[in-house]
Order: sequence, then C-alpha cells, then structure tokens
Amino acid sequence: MQMSQSTLFSTCIFVLLVVLTFATFSIGEAGMAGKSTMLILLAIAMIKSQMVAHYFMSLHQTRPLWRLIMLIYFVIVGGLIAVAYLIGLA
Repeated sequence: MQMSQSTLFSTCIFVLLVVLTFATFSIGEAGMAGKSTMLILLAIAMIKSQMVAHYFMSLHQTRPLWRLIMLIYFVIVGGLIAVAYLIGLA
C-alpha cells in the first residue's frame, strides 16, 4: 500500500509534533528552570499550536485573514503567559 503525498506530509507533521512534545517533556524531567527555559518551552508550545491550527485544522486552506487571526491569538496568549511568569518572578 502506497501513501499519498498529503498523508505522508501529515505523518511528518505529526512526528515533528511528537518530537517537540518529547523535547518539552525531557526539559521538564531534567529539572531545568529559569527565564530562558520558560521562553524556550513557551516558544515550542506556540510553534506546536500554530502547526496544529495550520495543518490539522486546515487553516492553510482558508483566507490569509483567518491564519493571521490565529497567529495573533497565539502571540497574545503566549505573550500574556510570558508576562505573567516574569511578573511572578519579580
């Protein structure tokens, strides 16, 4: 049985999401902490959310406005999480 190109691409995206999830898990299990670690974990989470929205929610097939709205949403939520974390350190 041969995989179609779109199935292969979706599988590659899924594998990348699993690898990124494993990376965040490994960072947590290693006990790493601090501002830079938090920013790295937040960046990974934002990348993963954008990938899920773009590829698995089919935003890549919609108008650019909808993709922009989701990107802005992820940036605002990620930014607010970062600000809350940094304020908590002060």
